[in-house]
Amino acid sequence: MNILVAGIGNIFLGDDAFGSEVARELMRRPQPDGVKVEDFGIRGYDLAFALMDGADAILIDAVPRGQAPGSLYLIEPDLSTIEANATRDAHTMTPVSVLQLVKSLDGRTGRLFLVGCEPSVLESDDGAMGLSEPVQAAVPHAIAMVESLIDDLLHDRNPIRSGVAGATKEVS
Repeated sequence: MNILVAGIGNIFLGDDAFGSEVARELMRRPQPDGVKVEDFGIRGYDLAFALMDGADAILIDAVPRGQAPGSLYLIEPDLSTIEANATRDAHTMTPVSVLQLVKSLDGRTGRLFLVGCEPSVLESDDGAMGLSEPVQAAVPHAIAMVESLIDDLLHDRNPIRSGVAGATKEVS
């Protein structure tokens, strides 16, 4: 495997299911050789172990950053700022907590990108099934963004510089 595409999210918490929904849609499409798409849901340990082999990865998740719901982000995290921390709740997953676990286990990741979507309904005391309208409308755009990222990675282009359409791009 050269590239892991990983959906992250809890289907019982509204827009938190964004990553899972995008991954499920991508799993219905043919992928290039060397690309594996999986919906990890809330399985943080499984994702950490999948990332440890050094493959490039595209994580897909709801990412609250204060913009309009449905806004898409392409983020290339600065992995050097992630500190090791192995004490994690198996059912609590954020990209940072997964990367902390990988680092604490002396794992190595390849290049890593996060395709994030600004949520509208992230959590409620009663839970929420299904995506909000603006986040559901962002799903096809996120799919196009992930497919463009895959193409850039397979052809050794820098996705942040190559102009992946539809995203606010940042390196953090």
